[in-house]
Amino acid sequence: MINVSIMGVAGRMGQTILRLLNNENDVHIVGATEIVSHPEIGSDIGILSGQGELGISISDNVEDACVNADVIVDFTAPASTLVNARHASSNGKAMVIGTTGFTADEKKELADLATNFPCVFSPNMSIGVNVMFEATRMLAEILGDDYDVEIIEAHHKHKVDAPSGTALRLGEAAAEGLGRDFNKVARYERHGAIGERNEKEIGMQTIRAGDIVGEHTVMFCGAGERIELTHRAMSRDNFAKGVVRAVKWVPGKAAGIYTMKEVLGI
Repeated sequence: MINVSIMGVAGRMGQTILRLLNNENDVHIVGATEIVSHPEIGSDIGILSGQGELGISISDNVEDACVNADVIVDFTAPASTLVNARHASSNGKAMVIGTTGFTADEKKELADLATNFPCVFSPNMSIGVNVMFEATRMLAEILGDDYDVEIIEAHHKHKVDAPSGTALRLGEAAAEGLGRDFNKVARYERHGAIGERNEKEIGMQTIRAGDIVGEHTVMFCGAGERIELTHRAMSRDNFAKGVVRAVKWVPGKAAGIYTMKEVLGI
C-alpha cells in the first residue's frame, strides 16, 4: 500500500487526482492541504470530491498532512511546491510534481533539494504529451535546420503562467533535437515591424480563453510542406492517469529528479 498526500487538493487538478487515486486499490490517501485561509480548510476530502466522507480533513500545514505519507503529490504554485519539497527533503518523502512556472533559480533549488529524495517532475503528466515530447525531439533531429519550428499552446483563462510548462518543454525538446540552446533561440512575442524570421529561432505563441483544458501544436514548416504534431486534452483525467503511474513508480527509487520519460520507459 502506498500512502499519499495531495497538496492543493481543492484545485481543478487536485480534485481530479484525488478522485483517480482514491479508486486505486494499492493507494491510500492519508493527507491533503490547501493554502492558509482557504474556505475548504477542515473539510473532508471525500465530501469535496463528491465521493462521500473519507475521514481525511484538509489542512493548511504540510507537516501535519504528510506525516504518514510515502509520496507527496503537488500541483500547486512554485513557492508552495518548494516549501513542500523542503519538507520532503528533510523527511525522506518521495514527490510527484506537476507545478509549472518555476524560475531558473527555483528549478535549481528543487534539484538541490531532490538530492535527498526521489522526485518525478514533469510539466505535463499526460502519457500522450510525454510521447509528443520524444516525437518532437526526434522530428527536429531528422528535419534539421531546413524546417522552422513554431509552438502554439492554448489553455483556460484562469491559467496564471505563460507559455505553459508543456509548451516550454516542447520547445526544449525541439532545441535538443536541433542542437540549439533553447534559452537563446526561444521567441515569445512578435509585434510590429519585426523583420524577417531568424532561421534559428523557435516561436512560442500563447492563447488564453474560456475553459480550454490544454492544446499544444508543434509546427515544422519547410519549403512547400508543413508537419504538425497536435495534442488536445479533453479532460484532466489524462494528466491524473499519468500521476497515478508516477505515484506507483517513484517509491523506492534513488534520490534525484526523474521525468515521465523514465516512468513510461520511453
